[in-house]
Amino acid sequence: MNPARLAVLGIALAAGSGAAFLMSGGDPPPPPPAPKAEMPPPPPMTEVLVAAADMPMGQVLRAADLRWQPWPDGAMTAGYISRKDNAKALDETVGASVRSGFLAGEPIRAQKLVRPESGFMAAILPAGMRAVAIVTDSRGTNSAGGFILPNDRVDVIRTFRDDANSRANNSDVQLSQTILTDIRVLAIGQLIQEKNGTNVVTGETATLAVTPAQAETLTLAQKVGSLSLALRSLADAGRPVEAQPADAAMAQTPEPGLTVVRFGVARQQTP
Repeated sequence: MNPARLAVLGIALAAGSGAAFLMSGGDPPPPPPAPKAEMPPPPPMTEVLVAAADMPMGQVLRAADLRWQPWPDGAMTAGYISRKDNAKALDETVGASVRSGFLAGEPIRAQKLVRPESGFMAAILPAGMRAVAIVTDSRGTNSAGGFILPNDRVDVIRTFRDDANSRANNSDVQLSQTILTDIRVLAIGQLIQEKNGTNVVTGETATLAVTPAQAETLTLAQKVGSLSLALRSLADAGRPVEAQPADAAMAQTPEPGLTVVRFGVARQQTP
């Protein structure tokens, strides 16, 4: 065979083998890199003054109780204290009293604070109400054994001597009568908020939130007798006595009356 033809045949066989190898499939080429997703820009932030820890009502603020924290501009609310508006706000807030409790991380608002020059009791007193302090026994004999705490609800019982019956019977006749019901306790002594799991509080006075007419009743009752506090159940708070459920064992007297104590024996008497 002609050598030229052999050369052409060899070249054709080599080209065909190379084409067959390429068609048989080798490792696929790597995919092109995916384009990087662009991260959205961070939202604009403003530093606001927040509580560094839980703070109950009545706490006097210290520098350690406050801190600056970035806050999204879109979540800003009127009343928040921002650093860009008042860089000295933290120092100026120190010494104020907490009018309503804060949770850790909650923004500080001036509406929930009482400045030292303002009366704290006047700040927490509801509109139209009066704060009246009555004398209590520090041993708890006329205040539910000391288990009455601030923000509890109580009934006020007046105990006094019935002079007419005492003279007629030649004995000391004492009467007791519930004069106010469902009254909120603002403070016991100097304590205005339960702290550290306190469950027994003793004090010489109890401060009650009452209406102006009830304030007159309490003032007169203290002049002519002694007052005791009866603790109400949480389930009964805000409910009149006549609307409370009563069974046969806890049936209440259908008409209000006086409890007369004669020779150590108590009995009900219609006023």
